[in-house]
Amino acid sequence: MTQAGGVQKVVIIGSGPAGWTAAIYAARAQLEPTVYVGIPKQDPGPVLPGGQLMLTTDVENYPGFPKGVAGPEMMSLFQQQAEHFGTRVVGEDIVRCDFSKRPFELHVSNGEVVRTHSVIIATGAVANWLGLKNEMRLATLGGGVSACAVCDGALPIFRGQPLAVVGGGDTAMEEATYLTKFASTVYVIHRRDSLRASKVMQKRYLDRHNAKVLWNKGVEDVLGDEKITGVKLKDTVTGELSTLEVKGLFIAIGHTPATRFLKDSGVELDAGGYVALKHRNSYTNIEGVFAAGDVADSAYRQAVTAAGMGCQAALDAERWLAAQGID
Repeated sequence: MTQAGGVQKVVIIGSGPAGWTAAIYAARAQLEPTVYVGIPKQDPGPVLPGGQLMLTTDVENYPGFPKGVAGPEMMSLFQQQAEHFGTRVVGEDIVRCDFSKRPFELHVSNGEVVRTHSVIIATGAVANWLGLKNEMRLATLGGGVSACAVCDGALPIFRGQPLAVVGGGDTAMEEATYLTKFASTVYVIHRRDSLRASKVMQKRYLDRHNAKVLWNKGVEDVLGDEKITGVKLKDTVTGELSTLEVKGLFIAIGHTPATRFLKDSGVELDAGGYVALKHRNSYTNIEGVFAAGDVADSAYRQAVTAAGMGCQAALDAERWLAAQGID
C-alpha cells in the first residue's frame, strides 16, 4: 500500500446532498475537504456517485427550483459549487476505516491509506430493489419506476393514473397512502395474505376509496419500453400468471444503509444498521467522526433533510477541529 502524504483536516465519504453540502460548508471554512464520491456498482440495483437522486428524473420538492430539476443535474450543480470553493474530489471508495488511531486512517479502494483528523460519513442508504432487468432499466431512464413515492409520486406523469406499490410494511403503507392523493387507483402488491404493517398504517391506507391490495402476488417482470405499461404477476399460492396495467411502479421493500465499510471501525450503528447520532447533532460515538444524510436517517430520507444534515456535520466538524487547535 502507498501512504498518502500529509494529514487532512476533514474527509467526506459520500457524494449525495449531504456530502456535497458538507463539502461546501467545509471548503468555505477553509478546511480543504476531500470528497470520496465512490465507484458505480450494481447491488443489485444501480448505486451511483451522487446517491438516489441520480435515479430521479424530476425533483420538484427542493426549494429554489420552481420548475423542478433533474436529479443528476442537481447533483452536478452541488458538486460544481463544492469544487468552486476548493473541494478536492476523488472517484474512489473508502473500503475500511481505522478510527483507533489518531489521525484516523482511511483505506481507499486504490490501495492508498489516507490520514485525516476528522471524517464526515455521508454514504446514504440504498433502496432495496426487486432485481428485475427491466425494473432497473426503467428506473435509470425515468420510465415510471421509483423507490420513493414522496419524491416522485406527485409528478404529472402519475396523476390520475393507476399505480402500484410493492411491499407490505409500514413504509409501503405510507407510500401507498401518499399516492392515493394523485392516482386513480393504487394497488399494493404483497407476496402474503396479510400485511406486516402496523394496524393503524393499514387502516389509513385501506380507508382510502382508491386503495386496493393484491394478495399473494409477486412481481415477475416489469413491462414497457420507454415507459412502464404494467407488471407481470405470479400468484404465490397457485403459480398463476396475470398482468396488471399500471403507469407507475413504486418499490417499497426497505432501504439498506451504506455502512458495510464501517465494519469493525467502532462506529455505533442502530438496530437497522444506520449510524447512531447523538441528539440533534451529527456527532457519532467516536470523537472527530460525524455523519449526515440518509446513512443516519431512517425516517425522512429526503434531499432537503440530507442537505441540512450535511450543513450540521460540517459546522460540527469545524467547531470540533477548532477545539483541538486544528484550523
